[in-house]
Amino acid sequence: MSQAPVVFEDVWKKFRRGERHDSLRDLVPALVRRALGRAKPAPELSNSEFWAVQGVSFEVKPGEALGIIGPNGAGKSTTLKLLNRILKPTRGRCELRGRVGALIEVAAGFHPDLTGRENIFLQGAILHMKRREVAAKFDQIVEFAGLQEFIETPVKRYSSGMNARLGFSIAAHLEPDVLLIDEVLSVGDMGFQQRCIDRMADFKKQGATIVFVSHNLQAVANLCDRALYLHGGVRALGPARDVIEQYVRAVDRPRNTTAGAVEIARSELLDERGRPTVMAASGARLVMRVTFRAHAAVSDLLLGFLVYRSTDRLSVYDANFGTKELRIAAMRPGEEIVVDFHFRANLTRGQYDLGCHVFDTRTQVYTDRVCPTGILTVDESRTHSGIADLQVEPVISTSAGALGEPAESALQHAR
Repeated sequence: MSQAPVVFEDVWKKFRRGERHDSLRDLVPALVRRALGRAKPAPELSNSEFWAVQGVSFEVKPGEALGIIGPNGAGKSTTLKLLNRILKPTRGRCELRGRVGALIEVAAGFHPDLTGRENIFLQGAILHMKRREVAAKFDQIVEFAGLQEFIETPVKRYSSGMNARLGFSIAAHLEPDVLLIDEVLSVGDMGFQQRCIDRMADFKKQGATIVFVSHNLQAVANLCDRALYLHGGVRALGPARDVIEQYVRAVDRPRNTTAGAVEIARSELLDERGRPTVMAASGARLVMRVTFRAHAAVSDLLLGFLVYRSTDRLSVYDANFGTKELRIAAMRPGEEIVVDFHFRANLTRGQYDLGCHVFDTRTQVYTDRVCPTGILTVDESRTHSGIADLQVEPVISTSAGALGEPAESALQHAR
């Protein structure tokens, strides 16, 4: 039997339509009905039942973070609730070993009439911690949550963001062996979300086990070693960036062709030696080779080259090049032209979608739009966030008023 802190083995979970088990409040009556011999799970589905989780298996080792991704309704939150024993699986086995910190629902486990201070000690008691242990962490919890002014206020007066900040801070500071985090972090502001990601990264270094459900694919890519893509069962399980790429390809918008006078027939991402690639170092020279095919006589087109960050669809670059600028004559039906878009990947690490479009300036319509025409993973180790790689080189100035010299330039002068 596996000794991993998190074990999910061939787990299935079904619900009846109209049945809600979104919290302990919903679950307890259902468990009572089952104890009385009613509503026993059948081996197969009835007409009113559906599978929320289907045959899912994974393990998470100490010091490892697993990201769970997928569209809404894919079973991500249900998987976390099964792990945390809020729900019981219909089939299969799920186990957690060690102290568990969990933030699965905003304000889950909080008593609304108790203050923030009282709820901190309540959560510690639920985790079998002594009062003095919680007291030793109290100031850190409050400071991280940023609720110093409201800690004596009943949590029923808190906003959803305040609840999420307190809930995560409690889960993250009571020394859990396993941390379960759901998408509820999205209700916090950007600064708090980044603090949460940094905190989880520290846990990984300390050997804690993390299961992280999020639609923020950039956060999953940066934090998680592996990812699980759910959609009607397991679509993919493996290295985080590979699974995210598969997910992005599956959910990306389909090509949108309107007039069809010119279509994007083929595309390929190449390195500077002309070899197909999907990965490059920051600053590398690359070429997106795109073949355009005409189905009617056209002229005066705009050929667009676009870059998006795959994980959150943030627009990174958008440029249009006219056929006159490129010295392309009017295209005849059946004619093909190949355009090589040369560019430098001056991007920080992450995954990016490359896209192209064709715009007919005469009719003012897009004749074709395709994204992705290529997917690029930028691999670099210096920077940690942002989009552009500005190639910053910090230099200590040797004398007042004199400019320090970058290490590379100094080395060249030394030669």
